[in-house]
Amino acid sequence: MNIKVSNISLNTTDSELRKLFVQYGNVDYAMVHRNSLNGRSLKSGEVSMPVQTQARQAIVSLDKTIFDGKIISVSEVPTELY
Repeated sequence: MNIKVSNISLNTTDSELRKLFVQYGNVDYAMVHRNSLNGRSLKSGEVSMPVQTQARQAIVSLDKTIFDGKIISVSEVPTELY
């Protein structure tokens, strides 16, 4: 399941984002979205967790909590049907 994380600190790294989620289960990847021109954080990121129950627990537990000095929003990325 893909998870969107919004309002993260400008200083948050991919590794720190992964550490936040790995306490709830397996993490395929965690990445902070960055501006392709200057590499600066866009204050959002994405995490992929392969086990849905673990991902849902992470979403419920982490949404509206403080991480790296900011109140983050955590939500499921909806799957689009084609």
